Amino acid sequence: MFLFLIMASAFSCAKKVSQENVNTTSKEPVKEAVVGADADSHGCKASAGYTWSTLKKECIRIFEGTKLSHYDDGKTYTTASYVIFDGDKAELFLDTQKESIILERNSEGDSWVNGDWQLIPWKGYVLKKNGKILYTGQ
Repeated sequence: MFLFLIMASAFSCAKKVSQENVNTTSKEPVKEAVVGADADSHGCKASAGYTWSTLKKECIRIFEGTKLSHYDDGKTYTTASYVIFDGDKAELFLDTQKESIILERNSEGDSWVNGDWQLIPWKGYVLKKNGKILYTGQ
């Protein structure tokens, strides 16, 4: 009889503990991240590699353009910049600038220019600012 009372009290306590655990579980809604919901103000999705082009007036993948690397100044860079062309205009997407830069040239064979910026078609491309070489590319 004594053994029966011990077993009965053990089962009743175990049942009560499991009911308490059920009541303390919080049910907060799970927030799911939506893939591809990172469109900018123009509708370009950065997660898919798209950036707005002022020159082409559409979303483009800049890495399909011409790559410009930092000119060798003894530093190591992990970023790159790109340029795209449309007629006598070029659009620079520089890793050091927030906005793209539009350059124009007068005729074929000339450099593309905008203020202090100059993109020279020489052994690929050379990008200068204030006469100093900053980037080169093929």
